[in-house]
Amino acid sequence: MPDTDELLAQMRARGPNLRSLGYRIRFDLTDTDTSLLLDGTGGEPNVEESPADAPADTVLALSSADLARLIAGKLSPMLAFATGKLKVEGSKGVAMKLASLLDED
Repeated sequence: MPDTDELLAQMRARGPNLRSLGYRIRFDLTDTDTSLLLDGTGGEPNVEESPADAPADTVLALSSADLARLIAGKLSPMLAFATGKLKVEGSKGVAMKLASLLDED
């Protein structure tokens, strides 16, 4: 299971792909009770640990291992959602935009 620092590093490495996101997405990690906030509303996306009630356009709830697999492109967001590994609160369109940006290389 990846720790929070590893996940933050993986997400920051994907920063160039996320410049056009334009939204705030909070990742609630179900296995660690940790939340990460990806703020893609500025020029350079920022990702950091955040409170569980931090405002966001969309909230994605999943395990840290599944988040690592999503970031690495080893887990399809649609499959994760369909199988219940990923729960989405808020705009599903924002979640879809994030998925398409993560697929870019």
